Amino acid sequence: MTRDPQLRQQTDEWIVAITGASGIRYALSLIEQAAPQLSRVHVVVSDAALRVLAEEEGIHVSRANLSSEALFKEAPQNLQFHSIKNIGSRIASGTSKIKGMVICPCSMGTLGAISHGYSSNLIHRAAEVTLKERRPLLIVPRETPLSTIHLENMLRLQQAGAQMIPAMPGFYHNPKSIDDLVNLMVLKILDQMGLDSDAAPRWDGHAPGEEA
Repeated sequence: MTRDPQLRQQTDEWIVAITGASGIRYALSLIEQAAPQLSRVHVVVSDAALRVLAEEEGIHVSRANLSSEALFKEAPQNLQFHSIKNIGSRIASGTSKIKGMVICPCSMGTLGAISHGYSSNLIHRAAEVTLKERRPLLIVPRETPLSTIHLENMLRLQQAGAQMIPAMPGFYHNPKSIDDLVNLMVLKILDQMGLDSDAAPRWDGHAPGEEA
């Protein structure tokens, strides 16, 4: 996907955390589309997400060999991978110059931990820092049906300043493939990040066959 080269001059850095919920393709597409517009993307992948990556996408990697080349055919060169166990990582500090954080997809376990201030790994800690520094925290929960506990945790985080972007793709653009559905969802995430996307159409206000 081509982008205006001037976009690469931005100093914006975002964190993308990937947890063990189903829907890991959302995260991969998000990183592919966001990376060309950012100076750096910090990526944290949970152990459960590595299993989902293998089961849903056929990509078999471990924490030891996780890399841009392992995940993408056209590997973005501005990704920085962080071990989920490295609480001393730069992104665990509020002094780091990070624009915001996306958790995509977000498991209900991760959601619950963050909503109750339980920081047992780098994803939890980075989310806690993002909230306390009042930076954008975008959460893409992927679960159904939702229990009262799930809903209360979402409300708690929304009230704390996070933005809930449930993985609920629309069908008004007449999708022809799974990628069409994924890209529409990613467009909505990128909008909240203040980034561009031309991978999915925007609603133009006219029904099919209706003249403008």
